[in-house]
Amino acid sequence: MTTLNSVKKSVKAVVTGVALVSSVLFASSASAGQEYISTLRGEVKLNQEEKAPVMAKVENEDIKRQRAYPMQPPTIPHKVDNYPVNKNANKCMSCHARDRAEESQAPMVSVTHYMNRDGNFLAEVSPRRYFCNQCHVVQLDTKPLVENEFQDVYQIIGEKK
Repeated sequence: MTTLNSVKKSVKAVVTGVALVSSVLFASSASAGQEYISTLRGEVKLNQEEKAPVMAKVENEDIKRQRAYPMQPPTIPHKVDNYPVNKNANKCMSCHARDRAEESQAPMVSVTHYMNRDGNFLAEVSPRRYFCNQCHVVQLDTKPLVENEFQDVYQIIGEKK
């Protein structure tokens, strides 16, 4: 039992030492003006704040977008400013509810949103599916924050859509 404790202490000491050496090396290279780690902050120092970027415009084209992967929640193709979604109101359901979809010409929410966790169908949207913006998001007219080389399955297997 004592050897196990001494081994644990030795491993802890080695890990601590490696972490200390790494942080010292990183700090000395950063202070010497060498390479920076790429971050969303750019080259702004931690103790400084850069002017906030202009907020990107929300796309408002009402065009159904292609999904990137199976079971991806659809994105919201229009502005949702001033659309309350809280415990008292859900503005999304004024167009997307089962009984309003035909009149509004908006897609009805999936039938899965009317099921409880046991698979039983409900008359109203399930409370666990009530807060739409947990899964569905608007799209911004902006360049990506990081490079993206995503390929969908059709691109990978070489077929055309």
